[in-house]
Amino acid sequence: MILPHRERWQCCPGRGAAYARAPARQIAQAVRFVAEGDSILFPDAVRRLATARPVRPEAAARTAALTQRETEILRLMARGLSNQAISAELVVSQETVKTHVGNILAKLGADNRTQAVITAFQAGLADPEAA
Repeated sequence: MILPHRERWQCCPGRGAAYARAPARQIAQAVRFVAEGDSILFPDAVRRLATARPVRPEAAARTAALTQRETEILRLMARGLSNQAISAELVVSQETVKTHVGNILAKLGADNRTQAVITAFQAGLADPEAA
């Protein structure tokens, strides 16, 4: 549940991050995604988390273990795309995307998509300002 709380971001453990002041349309979409078992990231929320941190060599080292396809999916995750949107963009099944996301989380040692995206920003794989 997302509750109004000034300008602070709210985090649903393991499911994503969103600003409580996000437009109602975005919050409704996020609730639908989470109800379907997907995760959601609001780019503004993650951008604020990531821009406070400079590019880190240890993050780049962790992302070096990713395959080309996993890197591509991580970049799309950093843009705030859901598994459904990634599958449409890459013309693959949602199950394939979920498998890649699971591999990405395991290789990065991330507990959730939010941590993986922050690692992508820290490694310089994605630009928080372009998300």
